[in-house]
Amino acid sequence: MHPLSRRRFLRSATSLIALPALESLGFRRFARAQPPGGAPKRMVFLGFGFGVTQETWFPDLKTPGENYLLPPGLEPLARHRKRFSVVQGCRHRFSDNPHGGSTFWLTGANPFAEPGQSFHNTISADQVAAQQIGGGTRFASIQLCSAEPAGTGHGQGLSLAWNAQGKPIPGFDTPLKTFHQMFSPDNTPFEQRRALLLQERSLLDTVLEDLKDLQRGLNRSDTNKVSEYLQSIRDIETRLEKEEKWMAVEKPKPPFPAPGETLAGREEVRVMYDLLVAALRVDLTRVVTYRQPISSLLSSLGVKVAAHDMSHYAPGERMEASQIRDKAQSTLLAELLDKLDAAKGGDGSALLDHTTVVFGSNIRTGHYLDNCPTLIAGGGSGIRLGRNVVLPKDTPLCNAWLTLLQGSGIQTERLGDSTGVLPALTA
Repeated sequence: MHPLSRRRFLRSATSLIALPALESLGFRRFARAQPPGGAPKRMVFLGFGFGVTQETWFPDLKTPGENYLLPPGLEPLARHRKRFSVVQGCRHRFSDNPHGGSTFWLTGANPFAEPGQSFHNTISADQVAAQQIGGGTRFASIQLCSAEPAGTGHGQGLSLAWNAQGKPIPGFDTPLKTFHQMFSPDNTPFEQRRALLLQERSLLDTVLEDLKDLQRGLNRSDTNKVSEYLQSIRDIETRLEKEEKWMAVEKPKPPFPAPGETLAGREEVRVMYDLLVAALRVDLTRVVTYRQPISSLLSSLGVKVAAHDMSHYAPGERMEASQIRDKAQSTLLAELLDKLDAAKGGDGSALLDHTTVVFGSNIRTGHYLDNCPTLIAGGGSGIRLGRNVVLPKDTPLCNAWLTLLQGSGIQTERLGDSTGVLPALTA
Protein backbone atom coordinates (compact mmCIF):
# COMPACT_ATOMS: atom_id res chain seq x y z
CA MET A 1 0.00 0.00 0.00
CA HIS A 2 1.41 3.38 -0.99
CA PRO A 3 1.32 6.13 1.65
CA LEU A 4 -1.28 8.80 0.96
CA SER A 5 0.68 11.88 -0.06
CA ARG A 6 -0.32 15.37 -1.08
CA ARG A 7 1.24 14.69 -4.49
CA ARG A 8 -1.07 11.69 -4.99
CA PHE A 9 -4.00 13.85 -4.01
CA LEU A 10 -3.06 16.65 -6.40
CA ARG A 11 -2.57 14.19 -9.23
CA SER A 12 -6.08 12.84 -8.65
CA ALA A 13 -7.63 16.23 -7.96
CA THR A 14 -7.37 17.36 -11.58
CA SER A 15 -10.61 15.53 -12.26
CA LEU A 16 -12.39 15.65 -8.92
CA ILE A 17 -15.75 17.34 -8.60
CA ALA A 18 -15.95 19.13 -5.25
CA LEU A 19 -14.41 16.25 -3.32
CA PRO A 20 -15.10 16.73 0.42
CA ALA A 21 -12.24 17.82 2.69
CA LEU A 22 -10.64 14.64 4.04
CA GLU A 23 -8.90 14.40 7.40
CA SER A 24 -6.38 11.94 5.97
CA LEU A 25 -5.11 14.72 3.69
CA GLY A 26 -4.59 17.13 6.56
CA PHE A 27 -8.07 18.66 6.41
CA ARG A 28 -9.98 18.68 9.72
CA ARG A 29 -33.53 1.70 -10.38
CA PHE A 30 -36.65 2.22 -9.91
CA ALA A 31 -39.87 0.10 -9.59
CA ARG A 32 -43.16 1.55 -10.77
CA ALA A 33 -45.64 1.83 -7.93
CA GLN A 34 -48.73 0.97 -9.93
CA PRO A 35 -50.77 -2.12 -10.62
CA PRO A 36 -50.26 -3.74 -14.04
CA GLY A 37 -52.39 -1.84 -16.52
CA GLY A 38 -53.57 0.59 -13.83
CA ALA A 39 -53.20 4.32 -13.53
CA PRO A 40 -49.86 5.49 -12.11
CA LYS A 41 -49.73 6.88 -8.59
CA ARG A 42 -48.75 10.51 -8.16
CA MET A 43 -47.76 12.55 -5.11
CA VAL A 44 -47.88 16.31 -4.58
CA PHE A 45 -46.55 18.10 -1.48
CA LEU A 46 -47.57 21.75 -1.01
CA GLY A 47 -45.81 23.48 1.89
CA PHE A 48 -46.02 26.98 3.28
CA GLY A 49 -44.43 28.89 6.12
CA PHE A 50 -45.76 30.80 9.12
CA GLY A 51 -48.51 28.33 10.03
CA VAL A 52 -52.23 29.07 10.10
CA THR A 53 -54.80 30.81 12.28
CA GLN A 54 -55.31 28.27 15.03
CA GLU A 55 -58.74 29.48 16.09
CA THR A 56 -60.29 29.39 12.62
CA TRP A 57 -58.34 26.82 10.53
CA PHE A 58 -58.45 23.62 12.58
CA PRO A 59 -61.68 21.63 13.01
CA ASP A 60 -62.82 21.08 16.61
CA LEU A 61 -60.79 18.32 18.28
CA LYS A 62 -63.97 17.19 20.05
CA THR A 63 -65.69 16.25 16.78
CA PRO A 64 -63.48 13.71 15.02
CA GLY A 65 -64.79 11.76 12.08
CA GLU A 66 -67.08 12.80 9.25
CA ASN A 67 -69.55 15.02 11.09
CA TYR A 68 -67.22 17.87 11.97
CA LEU A 69 -68.00 21.51 11.31
CA LEU A 70 -65.85 22.94 8.54
CA PRO A 71 -63.97 25.90 10.09
CA PRO A 72 -63.94 29.34 8.39
CA GLY A 73 -60.34 28.95 7.19
CA LEU A 74 -61.30 25.85 5.19
CA GLU A 75 -64.74 26.98 3.99
CA PRO A 76 -63.56 27.62 0.40
CA LEU A 77 -62.89 23.87 0.23
CA ALA A 78 -66.51 22.95 1.06
CA ARG A 79 -67.24 21.53 -2.39
CA HIS A 80 -64.35 19.09 -1.92
CA ARG A 81 -65.20 18.13 1.64
CA LYS A 82 -65.49 14.44 0.76
CA ARG A 83 -62.19 14.50 -1.12
CA PHE A 84 -59.88 15.51 1.75
CA SER A 85 -59.18 14.81 5.40
CA VAL A 86 -57.62 17.06 8.03
CA VAL A 87 -55.07 15.30 10.23
CA GLN A 88 -54.43 16.67 13.72
CA GLY A 89 -51.96 15.83 16.47
CA CYS A 90 -48.74 15.46 14.46
CA ARG A 91 -45.31 16.95 14.97
CA HIS A 92 -41.66 16.11 14.37
CA ARG A 93 -39.93 14.66 17.40
CA PHE A 94 -36.71 16.60 16.87
CA SER A 95 -38.25 19.96 15.88
CA ASP A 96 -37.17 22.59 18.38
CA ASN A 97 -36.36 25.57 16.16
CA PRO A 98 -39.41 27.60 15.11
CA HIS A 99 -37.25 29.56 12.67
CA GLY A 100 -36.00 26.42 10.95
CA GLY A 101 -38.67 26.72 8.30
CA SER A 102 -39.61 23.77 6.15
CA THR A 103 -36.11 22.26 6.32
CA PHE A 104 -37.33 19.12 8.09
CA TRP A 105 -41.02 19.18 7.10
CA LEU A 106 -40.74 16.23 4.72
CA THR A 107 -37.72 14.54 6.34
CA GLY A 108 -38.32 14.44 10.10
CA ALA A 109 -34.57 14.17 10.57
CA ASN A 110 -32.58 14.70 13.74
CA PRO A 111 -30.35 17.72 12.93
CA PHE A 112 -27.75 16.52 15.46
CA ALA A 113 -27.65 12.88 14.42
CA GLU A 114 -24.07 13.11 13.16
CA PRO A 115 -21.49 13.59 15.96
CA GLY A 116 -19.50 16.79 15.54
CA GLN A 117 -21.95 18.30 13.06
CA SER A 118 -24.33 21.13 13.90
CA PHE A 119 -26.67 20.28 11.00
CA HIS A 120 -27.79 17.01 9.48
CA ASN A 121 -30.71 16.16 7.22
CA THR A 122 -31.99 13.08 5.44
CA ILE A 123 -34.05 12.23 2.38
CA SER A 124 -37.49 13.83 2.06
CA ALA A 125 -40.70 11.89 1.52
CA ASP A 126 -41.09 13.15 -2.05
CA GLN A 127 -37.66 11.86 -3.02
CA VAL A 128 -38.37 8.45 -1.53
CA ALA A 129 -41.37 8.38 -3.86
CA ALA A 130 -39.36 9.71 -6.81
CA GLN A 131 -36.81 6.90 -6.46
CA GLN A 132 -39.52 4.33 -7.13
CA ILE A 133 -42.09 6.02 -9.38
CA GLY A 134 -39.95 8.64 -11.13
CA GLY A 135 -37.84 6.48 -13.38
CA GLY A 136 -40.29 6.29 -16.27
CA THR A 137 -40.91 10.02 -16.66
CA ARG A 138 -38.80 12.85 -18.08
CA PHE A 139 -38.45 14.36 -14.60
CA ALA A 140 -38.11 11.97 -11.66
CA SER A 141 -39.57 14.83 -9.62
CA ILE A 142 -40.25 18.51 -10.06
CA GLN A 143 -39.45 21.04 -7.36
CA LEU A 144 -41.31 24.35 -7.41
CA CYS A 145 -40.57 27.27 -5.13
CA SER A 146 -40.81 31.04 -5.00
CA ALA A 147 -38.33 33.70 -6.00
CA GLU A 148 -39.08 35.69 -2.85
CA PRO A 149 -36.58 35.34 0.02
CA ALA A 150 -38.11 32.65 2.16
CA GLY A 151 -37.38 33.80 5.70
CA THR A 152 -38.37 30.33 6.92
CA GLY A 153 -35.17 28.36 6.85
CA HIS A 154 -34.84 28.34 3.07
CA GLY A 155 -32.95 30.57 0.73
CA GLN A 156 -34.18 31.86 -2.57
CA GLY A 157 -34.60 29.08 -5.13
CA LEU A 158 -34.52 26.21 -2.63
CA SER A 159 -37.38 23.78 -2.46
CA LEU A 160 -38.97 21.39 0.02
CA ALA A 161 -36.94 18.47 -1.35
CA TRP A 162 -33.79 16.86 0.11
CA ASN A 163 -31.85 14.13 -1.65
CA ALA A 164 -30.59 10.79 -0.37
CA GLN A 165 -27.53 12.48 1.14
CA GLY A 166 -29.67 15.03 2.97
CA LYS A 167 -28.65 17.84 0.63
CA PRO A 168 -31.13 20.49 -0.57
CA ILE A 169 -32.47 20.23 -4.10
CA PRO A 170 -32.94 23.53 -5.97
CA GLY A 171 -36.25 24.28 -7.61
CA PHE A 172 -37.83 26.31 -10.39
CA ASP A 173 -38.57 29.60 -8.69
CA THR A 174 -40.82 31.39 -11.20
CA PRO A 175 -43.71 30.25 -13.38
CA LEU A 176 -41.81 31.34 -16.51
CA LYS A 177 -38.72 29.25 -15.66
CA THR A 178 -40.96 26.33 -14.83
CA PHE A 179 -42.82 26.66 -18.13
CA HIS A 180 -39.62 26.69 -20.17
CA GLN A 181 -38.11 23.72 -18.33
CA MET A 182 -41.25 21.68 -18.87
CA PHE A 183 -42.34 22.63 -22.35
CA SER A 184 -39.81 24.71 -24.29
CA PRO A 185 -37.66 22.74 -26.76
CA ASP A 186 -33.87 22.62 -26.41
CA ASN A 187 -32.56 24.29 -29.55
CA THR A 188 -29.02 22.96 -29.09
CA PRO A 189 -28.27 20.57 -31.97
CA PHE A 190 -28.78 16.92 -31.07
CA GLU A 191 -25.17 15.90 -31.79
CA GLN A 192 -23.85 18.75 -29.65
CA ARG A 193 -26.06 17.74 -26.73
CA ARG A 194 -24.92 14.14 -27.11
CA ALA A 195 -21.27 15.23 -27.17
CA LEU A 196 -21.77 17.18 -23.94
CA LEU A 197 -23.29 14.13 -22.27
CA LEU A 198 -20.39 11.96 -23.40
CA GLN A 199 -17.98 14.54 -22.02
CA GLU A 200 -19.70 14.44 -18.64
CA ARG A 201 -19.62 10.63 -18.68
CA SER A 202 -15.90 10.66 -19.45
CA LEU A 203 -15.28 13.01 -16.54
CA LEU A 204 -17.21 10.74 -14.18
CA ASP A 205 -15.23 7.71 -15.33
CA THR A 206 -11.98 9.56 -14.59
CA VAL A 207 -13.22 10.60 -11.15
CA LEU A 208 -14.20 7.03 -10.25
CA GLU A 209 -10.83 5.67 -11.41
CA ASP A 210 -8.94 8.23 -9.36
CA LEU A 211 -11.07 7.50 -6.31
CA LYS A 212 -10.07 3.83 -6.37
CA ASP A 213 -6.47 4.94 -5.89
CA LEU A 214 -7.33 7.70 -3.44
CA GLN A 215 -9.32 5.47 -1.09
CA ARG A 216 -6.24 3.59 0.08
CA GLY A 217 -5.09 4.76 3.46
CA LEU A 218 -8.18 6.77 4.41
CA ASN A 219 -9.37 6.71 7.98
CA ARG A 220 -12.93 5.74 8.91
CA SER A 221 -14.28 9.28 8.85
CA ASP A 222 -12.86 9.96 5.40
CA THR A 223 -14.09 6.61 4.11
CA ASN A 224 -17.62 7.64 5.10
CA LYS A 225 -17.19 10.98 3.32
CA VAL A 226 -15.96 9.27 0.17
CA SER A 227 -18.91 6.83 0.32
CA GLU A 228 -21.28 9.77 0.45
CA TYR A 229 -19.41 11.36 -2.43
CA LEU A 230 -19.66 8.15 -4.47
CA GLN A 231 -23.42 8.16 -3.94
CA SER A 232 -23.50 11.69 -5.35
CA ILE A 233 -21.61 10.42 -8.39
CA ARG A 234 -24.14 7.62 -8.82
CA ASP A 235 -26.92 10.21 -8.70
CA ILE A 236 -25.18 12.14 -11.48
CA GLU A 237 -24.90 8.92 -13.50
CA THR A 238 -28.63 8.34 -13.05
CA ARG A 239 -29.36 11.86 -14.23
CA LEU A 240 -27.14 11.42 -17.30
CA GLU A 241 -28.84 8.14 -18.15
CA LYS A 242 -32.23 9.83 -17.93
CA GLU A 243 -31.09 12.79 -20.06
CA GLU A 244 -29.73 10.43 -22.69
CA LYS A 245 -32.96 8.43 -22.70
CA TRP A 246 -35.12 11.52 -23.23
CA MET A 247 -32.77 13.43 -25.50
CA ALA A 248 -34.48 12.38 -28.71
CA VAL A 249 -38.01 12.65 -27.28
CA GLU A 250 -39.73 15.94 -27.97
CA LYS A 251 -41.25 17.74 -25.03
CA PRO A 252 -45.05 17.91 -25.02
CA LYS A 253 -46.73 20.94 -26.48
CA PRO A 254 -47.44 23.64 -23.89
CA PRO A 255 -51.05 23.73 -22.66
CA PHE A 256 -51.11 27.54 -22.66
CA PRO A 257 -48.85 30.46 -23.66
CA ALA A 258 -45.76 31.22 -21.59
CA PRO A 259 -46.67 33.19 -18.43
CA GLY A 260 -45.37 36.66 -17.72
CA GLU A 261 -42.12 37.35 -15.91
CA THR A 262 -43.58 39.45 -13.09
CA LEU A 263 -46.22 37.17 -11.59
CA ALA A 264 -46.23 37.23 -7.81
CA GLY A 265 -48.37 36.21 -4.89
CA ARG A 266 -51.81 34.83 -5.67
CA GLU A 267 -51.31 34.81 -9.44
CA GLU A 268 -47.94 33.09 -9.08
CA VAL A 269 -49.50 30.30 -7.04
CA ARG A 270 -52.41 29.97 -9.47
CA VAL A 271 -50.10 29.59 -12.50
CA MET A 272 -47.75 27.23 -10.65
CA TYR A 273 -50.78 25.07 -9.88
CA ASP A 274 -51.73 25.13 -13.57
CA LEU A 275 -48.21 24.01 -14.49
CA LEU A 276 -48.31 21.31 -11.83
CA VAL A 277 -51.54 19.89 -13.25
CA ALA A 278 -50.16 20.06 -16.80
CA ALA A 279 -47.00 18.19 -15.78
CA LEU A 280 -49.02 15.40 -14.19
CA ARG A 281 -51.52 15.22 -17.03
CA VAL A 282 -48.88 14.65 -19.74
CA ASP A 283 -46.81 12.46 -17.39
CA LEU A 284 -43.74 14.70 -17.32
CA THR A 285 -43.43 13.67 -13.68
CA ARG A 286 -45.36 11.89 -10.96
CA VAL A 287 -43.85 13.67 -7.95
CA VAL A 288 -44.08 17.42 -7.28
CA THR A 289 -43.22 19.65 -4.35
CA TYR A 290 -44.06 23.34 -4.10
CA ARG A 291 -42.76 25.70 -1.42
CA GLN A 292 -45.29 28.49 -1.66
CA PRO A 293 -44.80 32.24 -1.21
CA ILE A 294 -46.34 33.99 1.76
CA SER A 295 -45.01 37.56 1.79
CA SER A 296 -45.92 38.22 -1.84
CA LEU A 297 -49.24 36.43 -1.34
CA LEU A 298 -50.11 38.87 1.43
CA SER A 299 -49.12 41.83 -0.75
CA SER A 300 -51.25 40.56 -3.62
CA LEU A 301 -54.20 40.38 -1.23
CA GLY A 302 -53.71 43.99 -0.15
CA VAL A 303 -52.48 42.97 3.31
CA LYS A 304 -49.93 45.36 4.80
CA VAL A 305 -48.89 43.17 7.74
CA ALA A 306 -45.49 41.43 7.37
CA ALA A 307 -45.58 37.64 7.23
CA HIS A 308 -43.55 37.13 10.41
CA ASP A 309 -45.62 39.66 12.35
CA MET A 310 -48.79 37.99 11.10
CA SER A 311 -47.68 34.64 12.53
CA HIS A 312 -47.46 36.25 15.99
CA TYR A 313 -51.01 37.44 15.78
CA ALA A 314 -53.43 38.70 18.42
CA PRO A 315 -57.05 39.76 17.87
CA GLY A 316 -57.01 42.70 15.52
CA GLU A 317 -55.12 43.53 12.33
CA ARG A 318 -52.60 40.68 12.56
CA MET A 319 -55.21 38.02 13.17
CA GLU A 320 -57.34 39.38 10.34
CA ALA A 321 -54.32 39.20 8.05
CA SER A 322 -53.75 35.59 9.03
CA GLN A 323 -57.38 34.71 8.37
CA ILE A 324 -57.32 36.42 4.97
CA ARG A 325 -54.23 34.40 4.09
CA ASP A 326 -55.92 31.14 5.19
CA LYS A 327 -58.98 31.72 3.02
CA ALA A 328 -56.89 32.74 0.02
CA GLN A 329 -54.78 29.57 0.29
CA SER A 330 -57.89 27.41 0.69
CA THR A 331 -59.47 29.08 -2.35
CA LEU A 332 -56.38 28.39 -4.44
CA LEU A 333 -56.21 24.80 -3.19
CA ALA A 334 -59.89 24.27 -4.06
CA GLU A 335 -59.16 25.51 -7.59
CA LEU A 336 -56.25 23.06 -7.84
CA LEU A 337 -58.47 20.17 -6.76
CA ASP A 338 -61.05 21.27 -9.34
CA LYS A 339 -58.41 21.05 -12.06
CA LEU A 340 -57.03 17.69 -10.90
CA ASP A 341 -60.58 16.33 -10.82
CA ALA A 342 -61.29 17.62 -14.32
CA ALA A 343 -57.99 16.48 -15.85
CA LYS A 344 -57.92 12.94 -17.22
CA GLY A 345 -55.03 10.53 -17.19
CA GLY A 346 -54.11 8.07 -19.91
CA ASP A 347 -56.81 5.62 -18.80
CA GLY A 348 -59.53 8.28 -18.82
CA SER A 349 -59.89 8.54 -15.03
CA ALA A 350 -59.52 11.78 -13.09
CA LEU A 351 -55.99 12.62 -11.95
CA LEU A 352 -57.32 13.34 -8.47
CA ASP A 353 -58.43 9.72 -8.11
CA HIS A 354 -54.82 8.53 -8.33
CA THR A 355 -52.98 11.50 -6.81
CA THR A 356 -52.15 12.23 -3.19
CA VAL A 357 -52.11 15.95 -2.43
CA VAL A 358 -50.56 17.05 0.87
CA PHE A 359 -51.08 20.64 2.00
CA GLY A 360 -49.49 21.87 5.20
CA SER A 361 -46.84 23.60 7.23
CA ASN A 362 -44.00 22.71 9.56
CA ILE A 363 -45.38 25.08 12.19
CA ARG A 364 -48.81 25.55 13.75
CA THR A 365 -48.55 29.28 14.35
CA GLY A 366 -46.14 31.71 16.01
CA HIS A 367 -43.45 29.57 17.63
CA TYR A 368 -45.57 26.45 18.14
CA LEU A 369 -44.29 23.31 16.45
CA ASP A 370 -46.96 20.84 17.57
CA ASN A 371 -50.15 19.93 15.69
CA CYS A 372 -48.63 20.84 12.32
CA PRO A 373 -51.42 21.89 9.92
CA THR A 374 -51.95 18.88 7.66
CA LEU A 375 -54.57 18.36 4.96
CA ILE A 376 -54.53 15.32 2.67
CA ALA A 377 -56.63 15.13 -0.50
CA GLY A 378 -57.07 12.75 -3.42
CA GLY A 379 -57.32 9.01 -3.81
CA GLY A 380 -53.71 8.14 -4.58
CA SER A 381 -52.78 6.59 -1.26
CA GLY A 382 -56.03 4.90 -0.33
CA ILE A 383 -56.68 6.77 2.91
CA ARG A 384 -60.22 7.50 4.06
CA LEU A 385 -61.27 11.00 3.10
CA GLY A 386 -63.90 13.45 4.32
CA ARG A 387 -62.82 13.22 7.95
CA ASN A 388 -61.34 15.15 10.83
CA VAL A 389 -58.65 12.69 11.95
CA VAL A 390 -57.60 13.36 15.55
CA LEU A 391 -54.45 11.47 16.51
CA PRO A 392 -52.74 11.21 19.92
CA LYS A 393 -50.75 14.33 20.79
CA ASP A 394 -47.26 14.45 19.25
CA THR A 395 -47.80 11.58 16.82
CA PRO A 396 -44.77 11.61 14.48
CA LEU A 397 -45.68 13.51 11.31
CA CYS A 398 -43.45 11.06 9.47
CA ASN A 399 -45.93 8.32 10.38
CA ALA A 400 -48.40 10.15 8.14
CA TRP A 401 -45.82 10.40 5.35
CA LEU A 402 -44.99 6.70 5.73
CA THR A 403 -48.69 5.82 5.54
CA LEU A 404 -49.10 7.84 2.33
CA LEU A 405 -45.97 6.38 0.76
CA GLN A 406 -46.90 2.79 1.47
CA GLY A 407 -50.50 3.45 0.42
CA SER A 408 -49.14 4.70 -2.90
CA GLY A 409 -47.20 1.49 -3.44
CA ILE A 410 -43.83 2.87 -2.34
CA GLN A 411 -41.75 0.18 -0.70
CA THR A 412 -40.21 1.75 2.39
CA GLU A 413 -40.29 0.81 6.04
CA ARG A 414 -39.17 4.03 7.66
CA LEU A 415 -38.80 7.75 7.12
CA GLY A 416 -37.17 10.23 9.51
CA ASP A 417 -38.53 9.75 13.02
CA SER A 418 -41.41 7.49 11.98
CA THR A 419 -42.47 4.64 14.25
CA GLY A 420 -45.01 3.01 11.95
CA VAL A 421 -48.03 3.60 9.73
CA LEU A 422 -51.28 5.15 10.98
CA PRO A 423 -54.26 2.78 10.84
CA ALA A 424 -56.45 5.76 11.81
CA LEU A 425 -55.89 7.19 8.30
CA THR A 426 -57.04 4.06 6.52
CA ALA A 427 -59.52 2.43 8.93
